[in-house]
Amino acid sequence: MKAVILANGEYPTHALPLRMFQEAEMVVCCDGAANEYIRRGGTPTAIVGDGDSIAPAYRHLLHQVSEQETNDLTKAVRFLREKGIEEVAVLGATGRREDHTIGNVSLLMEYYKKGINVLMFTDFGFFRPCQSRTVFSAKKGQQISVFNFGCTRMQSEGLKYPLYNLQNWWQGTLNEALDDSFTIEADGYYLVYFVYEP
Repeated sequence: MKAVILANGEYPTHALPLRMFQEAEMVVCCDGAANEYIRRGGTPTAIVGDGDSIAPAYRHLLHQVSEQETNDLTKAVRFLREKGIEEVAVLGATGRREDHTIGNVSLLMEYYKKGINVLMFTDFGFFRPCQSRTVFSAKKGQQISVFNFGCTRMQSEGLKYPLYNLQNWWQGTLNEALDDSFTIEADGYYLVYFVYEP
């Protein structure tokens, strides 16, 4: 991904998200996450939020957004979209507070519906929002979970447990790829979680 957003959840420790910091052309920190990123040796491209806790030496990187209708993650996504960037990796958006985690995960679908490709990477796997028919690359045995966002019809090929019209989020968890690809066909939006390969 060209751009990375660091949210203010648990700081990543897995090698894949940590490598993204090094490879991204832009690292945008949500307000509360900037100090930890800087403490670990990084220099953000920008810091988005109200800026209450930013050290004076980095205030020139602050893009202050004081409105309270959205959270800092959405403000950072909006900031990047205004720069013409529509493919973003989000790191540090889970952990600490479970309510913030659920909120951040659900926002992926909101961004996707607006035409922004935002993937969320954790220390264990990543979330990808999707719709309609999609063919996914995988590894045989890779753990997969699928979360329904309003579909009335879902089916799959290449998953250990065939999908159906999932009514609750738990029903699509703990699935598994049978080969190096699988297909989901649905009449709406859904979120797929991939556990990193062992």
